[in-house]
Amino acid sequence: MDANSVLVLSAYSVAIYAASLLGGKLAGMGTMTHTRTQVVVSLVAGFILGIAMFHLLPDSLDHIPGPGGLEKAVGWMVLGMVLMILLQHIFHFHQHDFSREARDLYNDHDHGHGVVHSPRLFGVALGLGVHTATEGIALGTSMRLESPYEGGVSLAGLGVFLVILLHKPLDAYSVISMMKYVGHSQRARTLTNFGFALLCPVVALASFGGVELLGPEEGAVIGYVLSFAAGAFLCIALGDLLPEIHFHSHDRGKLIVSLLVGISLAYVL
Repeated sequence: MDANSVLVLSAYSVAIYAASLLGGKLAGMGTMTHTRTQVVVSLVAGFILGIAMFHLLPDSLDHIPGPGGLEKAVGWMVLGMVLMILLQHIFHFHQHDFSREARDLYNDHDHGHGVVHSPRLFGVALGLGVHTATEGIALGTSMRLESPYEGGVSLAGLGVFLVILLHKPLDAYSVISMMKYVGHSQRARTLTNFGFALLCPVVALASFGGVELLGPEEGAVIGYVLSFAAGAFLCIALGDLLPEIHFHSHDRGKLIVSLLVGISLAYVL
């Protein structure tokens, strides 16, 4: 096991833990305005979209063996997308905006299509838990990639880390905001925040060590996991972007610029 990769992954895990705690803490302090939330979400979604397409998918193609590697990679990517779509259909967990403007907006645009505005807390927690575990597996697995530079850090690992670092506060914000909305105590919210913050780092470290146990199959598994993660990340990004596009077109300039900045950051990385 590469000691340098373990050290880097440990540092990543600490940073993700702190970022998730911060997101949950901010939820207890108040609600962000709708416009500010959507600008942040667009930036992060653009970055996730770029990492999925510029980093994860190309790296997966380098590790899937045998003929038909492209077809296999796309198949696993579609599987990742389908899983995220099913989770969202079942648990309705991917909601970051709890502002008054957002609630009014979604209520105004609900024309009997069955839009769920207040998903059950258990479903939100379970859906985000599976979603977070997927991110942890992607991070731990991507850290197994060899760096193109002598003694350097895996760029795929760095990209996945930054995606989680930017997105995890939004997820924690969702969980704690929902708990606050339905009336859970401060103690319950604090314990949940700590537990949720730990989930991704623990899964990432376990995945990093677990992949090594696969022996000669390690390379192929890394390829499949990265393709699957690319699909999951792509679905997450579009799930953040598309509802805002469908509901209205206010602040479209800010949101488009934020999206393009996020994609550009992923490309530059």
